[in-house]
Amino acid sequence: MEVTVFTPSLEGMEAVKSEQGEMLTKPFLDVCKHILPVIDKFGAALALVKSDIGGNITRLENKYNTDPSKFKYLYTFVQVEVETKTAKSSSSCTNGLLWLTRAMDFLVELFRDLLEHPDWAMSQACSDSYNKTLKKWHGWLASSAFTVAMKLAPDRKKFMEVIGGSGDLNADIEKFCSTFAPLLAEIHKFLASCGLDDMKAS
Repeated sequence: MEVTVFTPSLEGMEAVKSEQGEMLTKPFLDVCKHILPVIDKFGAALALVKSDIGGNITRLENKYNTDPSKFKYLYTFVQVEVETKTAKSSSSCTNGLLWLTRAMDFLVELFRDLLEHPDWAMSQACSDSYNKTLKKWHGWLASSAFTVAMKLAPDRKKFMEVIGGSGDLNADIEKFCSTFAPLLAEIHKFLASCGLDDMKAS
């Protein structure tokens, strides 16, 4: 079978929603986990993003494991915290879900840039996607750290060879972006409906 690094996450996306169209916690977190090996290939340039994503997945997973039937649906984390007025805490699951979703927005945008701008260097694609997604939510500190890290972006050609595997990479990137982006938009819409989509970092 022909595979690329996107194959596991693409297969996982098919199970993210219940038959009723509700977002399921475990399958969503699994899709995000499957993307970590892709981020690994960026090396030091995205080490910050990777640790952020990993930390937020762990936070949500730990909460999920306390009561898998209660937290079967992704939005339950938020609903419970809204009721207890803890959603805006920096250590809340709501905050974890928000930043996890934003990091995934960044990756979707980054791969879209790589697809649509074959002439761009990796650092340019990283900067452009960062400016379109995470930058407005980052304070000076986070933004500075990110800008420095981008300079460590790997060579584009080598990177594409490494993640390509034996499959059709461009087709998989296209599928990844077009399938994942609407799911992420749905999470943002839900968070916005609770007034929780605009929290910033220091």
